[in-house]
Amino acid sequence: MIAADQTLDTLGLFCPIPVILASKKIKQMALGQILELLSDDEGIKKDMPAWCRNSGNEFLEFLQEGNVYKVYVRKKK
Repeated sequence: MIAADQTLDTLGLFCPIPVILASKKIKQMALGQILELLSDDEGIKKDMPAWCRNSGNEFLEFLQEGNVYKVYVRKKK
């Protein structure tokens, strides 16, 4: 299990809003810190890895617990 430095709850929001909020949140974090994003929008499974590739941040892991998706991203830039 990954230990996140911060958690962003985007439950009930649909893409692209979770990605936009993640982008804002990760800019406030220190290099190397890990963001845990919670979402119930299935689009997050494709959108977050794509955002990580485009933004230069590191996609670490994707977990699903019931209808909640947990995405872990390490700030690299």
